[in-house]
Amino acid sequence: MSLPLRIVIADDHALFRQGLKSILKLQPQVTVVADVERVSDVAPTLERTPCDILLLDLQMERSALDAIEELARSVRVIVVTASEEPAESLAALRAGARAVVFKRFAVETLMSAVKAVAEGHVWMPPALQAEVATQALDLSTERLSSREREIVRFVALGLRNAEVAQRLLITEATVKRHLNNIFQKLKIRDRVELARHAIRVGLVGVKDSAR
Repeated sequence: MSLPLRIVIADDHALFRQGLKSILKLQPQVTVVADVERVSDVAPTLERTPCDILLLDLQMERSALDAIEELARSVRVIVVTASEEPAESLAALRAGARAVVFKRFAVETLMSAVKAVAEGHVWMPPALQAEVATQALDLSTERLSSREREIVRFVALGLRNAEVAQRLLITEATVKRHLNNIFQKLKIRDRVELARHAIRVGLVGVKDSAR
């Protein structure tokens, strides 16, 4: 993607929406091209306004979560939410969101998420990463080795190859080789699709509260 990244803000709170627009105007990497206050206005706005990233308030309406799957087909969706309930955030990621950012965060964190998503990664806040763990696997994921499943989990958490290598005490080249094998086994094209698959099938999920 070329800079500046074009952003649409969807939030039903005018004060937050206007404040975020003012803050983002100070960021040379992005430009706000439109803002809307209703979920029903998002798709028409995207049709007439070229956009790279949609910042979507998950609580603006009940239909916001349901709309993500369709919206994610045409734009990269970053969910911005006041709720820090892991189940809600993971539901948004399963639906196709590329990142989740809590509203209490500073703009620097939002910009980190924007940068990661623009580079093709999935981004989660550390607090949400701490709430995810390996869950039941479907048959396609069972074909992976234990090391490959570890790598898939870290990719789904938004870690880059160098960070995965550091966590597992292996080389970055080894991580890349494992990823290529994983892509072939699961018939998946890239890291974003792999992260969605991992979340969807339960390789990454909310920790059991009993643990």
